[in-house]
Amino acid sequence: MATERGAGPGRADDPAAGANVDDAFEPPPPAGPWPPLRDLAICLRFYSRLPVPALPGETDRHAAPDFRTVPRMLPIAGLVIGAAGAVALAASLALGLGPFLAATLALAFSTLVTGALHEDGLADVADGFGGGTNVARRLEIMRDSRIGAYGAAALVLSYALRIGALATLADRIGWRVALAFLAAAALSRTAALWPLCRLPPARPDGAAHAVGRPTGATHATAWALCLAVLAAGFLLGLPWLGLGLAALLAFLAAWTLARMAARLVGGQTGDVIGASQQLAEIAALLALVIAIPA
Repeated sequence: MATERGAGPGRADDPAAGANVDDAFEPPPPAGPWPPLRDLAICLRFYSRLPVPALPGETDRHAAPDFRTVPRMLPIAGLVIGAAGAVALAASLALGLGPFLAATLALAFSTLVTGALHEDGLADVADGFGGGTNVARRLEIMRDSRIGAYGAAALVLSYALRIGALATLADRIGWRVALAFLAAAALSRTAALWPLCRLPPARPDGAAHAVGRPTGATHATAWALCLAVLAAGFLLGLPWLGLGLAALLAFLAAWTLARMAARLVGGQTGDVIGASQQLAEIAALLALVIAIPA
C-alpha cells in the first residue's frame, strides 16, 4: 500500500519533528560585550550620570553591578568622568579666565557629571562620624539625607582645597594642570577601592553589601591600570616625584578613613567609599602642589 505524500517521520505537521527543526535553525544568542568594555560601561553608569547606552549583547544595563570584577576598569572610568572637568579647565585658561575661575569651572563640570555622588558621601560621613555617639546612631545619621554642620563644613573645605590646589597648579604649570586633574580623577577612585576591598559592609541591607567586594585580582588590575595612567602623565610632562607622592598620599588618605570606618561604624558603606574618593583626590592634588615648585 502506498504511503501518503508527506506522511511518516519528519513530516511538517509532526509537532515533535517541527520542534526539532526549529531548534536546529534557531540562531544562537547574541554574544555579550567584551568583558573589560562591559565593566567600563558599568563603572560609568554607577559612578556618573553620563548617558551610557546598552552595549551590543548586553541584556540588562540596569542590573546591579557585580563589584567582584567591575572595578578593575575604574581608573579608565575616572579618566572619562574627569574629561569634562579637564577640558573646562584647559579651555578656561586658554580663554584667559585665570586660574581661580578655571579651577572653579572644572569642579562645577565634574560635579555635574557625577551628580555630586562622592561629595554626598563625604558630607554624610562627616555628619555621621562627627555627630554620632555609637555605631547605630552614626549609621542612622549617615542614611539621613539632610546635611548638618559637619557635612556642610566638609563640603566647603573639599571644594576650597581642590579649587585652591588646581588654581596653584594652573599658575605653575599652565594647561598641564588638566593632566593633573585627570591623574587625580583616576588615582582617587582607585584608592577609594581600599575600604571596599578590606572592610565588611557596615549594614546588611546597604548598597555596599548588595554589590559585593572586589577580588584580589580585580584590585590589582585596577592599580596596574592606574599606574599606567600615572606613567602616561609623566610622559606628557608631569613630574614623577609629584605623581609618586600623589599615589602615596591618596592611598594613605583612603587607608586612614578605612581605619576610622572600621572603628566607628564597623565596616564600609557607599558613603565611606565616596568620602575616600574625596580625601584621596584632595591628597593627590596637594601632593602635586608640594612636588611642583613655584
